[in-house]
Amino acid sequence: MRLTQGCFSFLPDLTDAQIEKQVAFAISKGWAMNVEYTDDPHPRNSYWELWGLPLFDIKDIAAVMFELAEARKAITKSYIRMNAFDASYGVESCVMSFIVNRPSNEPGFWLDRQESEGRNIRYTIKSYAVESNGSGNRY
Repeated sequence: MRLTQGCFSFLPDLTDAQIEKQVAFAISKGWAMNVEYTDDPHPRNSYWELWGLPLFDIKDIAAVMFELAEARKAITKSYIRMNAFDASYGVESCVMSFIVNRPSNEPGFWLDRQESEGRNIRYTIKSYAVESNGSGNRY
């Protein structure tokens, strides 16, 4: 299973040259970049771990790519994504987000069906990655 979240999610993985072009585009728009990672890419998990500090005042593409390279070295078995934030309206709004690193094995999700009162059925998406590590053992 291939996780499809963010921009470019249905395309093949971006090369470093393509990532650099996206970073250059974001910087040219005045957007701030950051690098995040997680082992639980559940669609409702919007709180990924921040790698280092947000790159608010960085205007150098090489500095952003350096942070990405360092994250890839340290966190090889996690999903890594880059985000661009636009502060032109006085608030930080995420305007671009895309995955730049994936684990070699993407375990995926399963759909848990539960029957409830009446004839109602509830569905929950659960992550194989979280379940395989057991409660409290992820970190």
